[in-house]
Amino acid sequence: MRREARYQDKLALLEEAPTRMPTARDERLDLIFMCCHPALARDARIALTLRSVLGLTTAEIARAFLTSESTLAQRIVRAKRKIVDARIALRRPEPTELVDRLDQALAVVYLVFNEGYLATGGPGPARRDLMLEADRLASEFARALPDQPDALGLLAMIHLHLARADSRFDERGRMILLEDQDRSRWDRARIADAVRLLDRAGAMKQPGPYQVQAAIAALHAEAPSWSATDWPRIRRLYDALVAMTGSPVVRLNRAIALREVAGAEAAPREADGLAAGLDRYHLLHATRAELLRDLGRRDEAHEADRRALELTENPAERALLEERIASAET
Repeated sequence: MRREARYQDKLALLEEAPTRMPTARDERLDLIFMCCHPALARDARIALTLRSVLGLTTAEIARAFLTSESTLAQRIVRAKRKIVDARIALRRPEPTELVDRLDQALAVVYLVFNEGYLATGGPGPARRDLMLEADRLASEFARALPDQPDALGLLAMIHLHLARADSRFDERGRMILLEDQDRSRWDRARIADAVRLLDRAGAMKQPGPYQVQAAIAALHAEAPSWSATDWPRIRRLYDALVAMTGSPVVRLNRAIALREVAGAEAAPREADGLAAGLDRYHLLHATRAELLRDLGRRDEAHEADRRALELTENPAERALLEERIASAET
């Protein structure tokens, strides 16, 4: 009941949107599809949905888009105005319209999960409420659209990450990196369920980015240790994901797999090539620092850690970076 009340409060943020507002939980999908209408610019669609339907703050969304709050706020205002001017209706898209809007709708759920998994603001390192909300939304999409394999892939990916959520921080809220996590604490039932979802999606033979991300997460989840992980296969999956998305963040993640496959010297070049486009992304600098330390380039790694610290507000990430910086200075 409290969740329903919060949902109705969030709907009120669509100040001038069409008058028919959803009251049932399953109509939330229709509202997301309305916000993801192709008449709106792509970034505006996602930003409007995150703000008006799911209640993320402008600051949280701006950090997800690696842009300023003022720029993001202008996008949302323009998107609201466009909904009113174009008389965009609150309805489920026709089958011929579905694919274009579904990609954006799934991107919204993905970003909500990311914000919950590693919060960009607030007192805690993660927000379980957002992770579970993303899981509920992904489940609703998978039930409503069982023949859309990437909807299944997104749900599988979320389940795989939720399976190890309790092992990511210690009792003081300090971050435990994947290679150091206690794998006996991972939720094996949730992992098995995710693998079944991924198998269903794969049987449709329509590969998509969320299926590939879920496959990467599954390889990590099923590996007995960091060193025993199938890194060559993960590298190939990242190659496929880069081809699908062209995302510089995906290329950054691929650098870690490249280090495990090809050695420490190859990976920093991959990360260095992303510096111009991702300079305000703290994980670029944190990853570069880790790769540079592998090569003994400690002064450069120290500077990269300091830059990463400037760019993140997450308390667990800050504690980890501060520890590394202090260690380098002693």
